[in-house]
Amino acid sequence: MQKSSVIPPPQTKVIVLAGFLGAGKTTLLKRILSWEADLSDTVVIVNEFGAVGIDGSLLADAGSDVVELTSGCVCCSLQADLNQTLKKIRQQFNPGRIFIEATGVADPLAITEVFQDLELHQHMAMDKIITVLDADFWEMRECLGTLFFRQLRHADLILLNKIDTVDPGSVPLILKELHETAPGPQVIPTIQCGIDPESLGTVGRRKDFGLKPDRFFQMVTPAPGPDRRPDHSRSPAPGSAGTPPDDVAEEKSHYVAFSFSHSAPLNENCFKRFAENLPWELFRMKGPVRFHDRTVLVNYVGGKCGWADWSGAQETRLAFVGWKVDGKETIGKLENCIAP
Repeated sequence: MQKSSVIPPPQTKVIVLAGFLGAGKTTLLKRILSWEADLSDTVVIVNEFGAVGIDGSLLADAGSDVVELTSGCVCCSLQADLNQTLKKIRQQFNPGRIFIEATGVADPLAITEVFQDLELHQHMAMDKIITVLDADFWEMRECLGTLFFRQLRHADLILLNKIDTVDPGSVPLILKELHETAPGPQVIPTIQCGIDPESLGTVGRRKDFGLKPDRFFQMVTPAPGPDRRPDHSRSPAPGSAGTPPDDVAEEKSHYVAFSFSHSAPLNENCFKRFAENLPWELFRMKGPVRFHDRTVLVNYVGGKCGWADWSGAQETRLAFVGWKVDGKETIGKLENCIAP
């Protein structure tokens, strides 16, 4: 007699929001919660390093259950409280998703150690760590200590927030230096944590978190990265197949959006080089790309590029979003990949 297989219930996804005080974690959380009308399966844990919680009241109208942990930090003195809180939440609500907004002095990797508990490990899974970085803090980073760098290097996604408060010309350099200091995470520049649901959903959990928090900072050193700022030495090819120059949308925020479409196949090696050398300011590229033997769906977010099978129209149709990116130049480089 064949035994019937029992499908275990889905694990609760846990998302940790980290970052120094005032970086914009609560703003990000409110933005994420505003995307969905039904938050009945979402629980928010807010950690305030003090006797009185503030962020909990700011989230009172969010529509989800909010649990406050005060007078300590979830990565150290309140680690046991977080463990018990998570177990109670599972028993009482069994939610599909939990957000943990950590205090500004929390080490996110230490928070993940809570999930080594057998009971929690069976029922909950760390989905991603998002670190919000105030762009204005970058210049003083050497004064902020090792915790500042841990919050960056442990992240799956870094939002370089408040880029409207710094010199726009400094943003490309900050992005370059940030990628050299923390080469693993994806990075997206934002104003008021303005990330879209699709970009956030594309970010996956990294697999390189085997080190203990106290050893992690000592063992990870900044890796030299290529200078991926735009090359302004070459003009776009005449007769561009992309969006005409006047149609490149640019707002006062300096975000730009443009597109490229072509029915002829692209040279695959040339396109790979193009994608590998996109400037850090170009943080979104998505759409089908036609090669000689197949068409693939390309999804590029914050420096990471993923390819998937595509069965739709056999043509290249790419949409781009970036911060002060030269759309004409980007399209010109892409046109060089059109196969003769």
